[in-house]
Amino acid sequence: MSTSLNWGILGAGRIAGIFARALAQSKTGRLVAIGSRSAEKAAAFAGQFPGTKAHGSYEALISDPAVQAVYIATPHPDHAAWVIRAAEAGKHVLCEKPLGLNQPEAMVAAEACRRHGVLLMEGFMYRFHPQTAKILEVVRSGTLGTVGLVQTTFSFAAAGYAPGHRKWADHFGGGGILDVGCYPVSLARLIAGAVDSTSSPLAWPFADPVEVTGAGYLHPAEGTDSYAAATLKFASGLVAQVACGIGLQQDNAARIYGTAGWLHVPAPWILHRDGGPSKIYLHKSGAATPEEITIECPAGVYTLEADAFAGAVARGAREVSEMPVADTLGNMAALDAWRAAIGLVYEGEKPEKDTQPIARRPLARRSDAPMKYLPVAGVAQPVSRLVLGADYQRTMPQAVALFDDYFERGGNTIDTAHIYGGGLQEKLLGHWLKHRGVREQMVIIGKGGHTPWCTPDYIAQQLEESLGRLQTGHVDIYFLHRDNPDVPVGEFIDALNGHVQAGRMKVFGASNWTPARYAAANRYAKRKGLQGFTALSNQLSLARMVATQWGGSLSSGDAASRKWLKKNQVPLFAWSSQGRGLFSERTGKPADPEFVRCWTSEDNTQRRERATALAEKKGVKPVSIAVAYVLHQPFPTFAVIGPRTIAQTISSFEALQVELTPQEVAWLNLERAKPK
Repeated sequence: MSTSLNWGILGAGRIAGIFARALAQSKTGRLVAIGSRSAEKAAAFAGQFPGTKAHGSYEALISDPAVQAVYIATPHPDHAAWVIRAAEAGKHVLCEKPLGLNQPEAMVAAEACRRHGVLLMEGFMYRFHPQTAKILEVVRSGTLGTVGLVQTTFSFAAAGYAPGHRKWADHFGGGGILDVGCYPVSLARLIAGAVDSTSSPLAWPFADPVEVTGAGYLHPAEGTDSYAAATLKFASGLVAQVACGIGLQQDNAARIYGTAGWLHVPAPWILHRDGGPSKIYLHKSGAATPEEITIECPAGVYTLEADAFAGAVARGAREVSEMPVADTLGNMAALDAWRAAIGLVYEGEKPEKDTQPIARRPLARRSDAPMKYLPVAGVAQPVSRLVLGADYQRTMPQAVALFDDYFERGGNTIDTAHIYGGGLQEKLLGHWLKHRGVREQMVIIGKGGHTPWCTPDYIAQQLEESLGRLQTGHVDIYFLHRDNPDVPVGEFIDALNGHVQAGRMKVFGASNWTPARYAAANRYAKRKGLQGFTALSNQLSLARMVATQWGGSLSSGDAASRKWLKKNQVPLFAWSSQGRGLFSERTGKPADPEFVRCWTSEDNTQRRERATALAEKKGVKPVSIAVAYVLHQPFPTFAVIGPRTIAQTISSFEALQVELTPQEVAWLNLERAKPK
């Protein structure tokens, strides 16, 4: 390939030197600049590579107009931030593994590269050695029969414990799992993808484990993993046993066992720096001796990696087939699960830690933020039409990634409840509000009084607990999470007005209440000169809720409820607004019995088909049509969304750009013939 790619290296440590020397052997790459936090260190590094410019800061490196691609070779906690900064500067990014300290960081970094149209790859150099392709070929050929077990390790004994060293220290993301454990997990997922071609029919496949268990030894001074092992179970039935360490030398090999034989890979990771032959051994069942397979390699793995990256850039690709971004994110999720299994949480990941956004700068709305808003009586600021549900987030990194992204896109309303996660989601949201300092810019929806604690006394107790978890003096909107028909509506209204007068909430409403009970409560409030319900939060989506997923939950999707909402112009905060994923891509996923019970019906299948057809016509995803349906009702609506990933947030936000005519809305809901 004649086209040359100009590289800048961010970081001047050992791995940066290895990559720089590999570029000297590359057919496509040229090192033009090095960036370090130390001008002296940058100059010393550049002196080894004639013609290389030395920058005394990372910012200067990524701002250098001569640099087209950046190789990030900093300690782990800096990876995601500098991937984001490089992407914003329009540079293609090859980032040493791991892409982030955890999967949410990697997700944010990947989204930055997608948004800015640059290529991103995580630096797993072993993927580019011909030996790895040969392993994949053997597995797929059927020579091993049905592959059921993978055993693989990457572990070494560092030369003594060094306090504060990047391999050990918590603040450097130290330990074996992130440093080298990522390799065995990556290979196991590659083999699992090859075994289960239905889940990953790619040239370079991957599969995510359905279960990760593990154990490890945590260093007594640092708390990071000296050595650890994990078992990964995949949907196909394949099991992988992986191990790693920085404090224990192990047999760094891979063994792949099938019903007709097994494959021994003595050196899966680090082979000849400058190319040369390698050998793997095929043990067929019944054979006295193994078959020796020799693989020739034309160059070092880092050189092959750089050339593959440059080739993808030249083709205008946004990822490299041998190491796609989805593979990186799946690998990071498995590493997170492994760390969770051994109790390793870095200090910077803990909820109480005062953290900055992953890009390490103050949180701000994007100039192209697409959000739309509607007023709600009694709420100081307009409310975003898409409301983020704080009901699933399990860790602070996940909450930070999703909450920050939602805020940057213009979202200002987050919905949570006393019951969610035993209080975990309220706590995570509270820490985020405190860390970011954005409480006054946000509309916080709280809920309490879930069955069987749906009485005025319980509500008072739960509200106090919720405000403590949220670290705020009030919520902007408070919903009764369930109704209790044994309690007269007046008792609820009296109690809620007391909380309004005490400043603990601005307005209140009802969730999972019938229109009749809602109206009766407001008639009582009007007679007594009190504040009544402001909004309703029942289920509404293009999909019909066939059966209730949770006891006491109600839908407003029926014609009578929608007629009442239209007549009275009651604002509706619609939960399960996307039909619990009915309009998302579910192909290849195992059937969830609860989903089938609650959402599968002939008429919902027709709605999905119509949403898919209209989505194709409008150039969006079916889920965007489904959310747009909720937003185009003839009464004020707000769609509560529950994304687990930024990609899911994006698909929901696309709905804000979708315009539906009343005829299209009726057609989607099977109420009329197809509009012209």
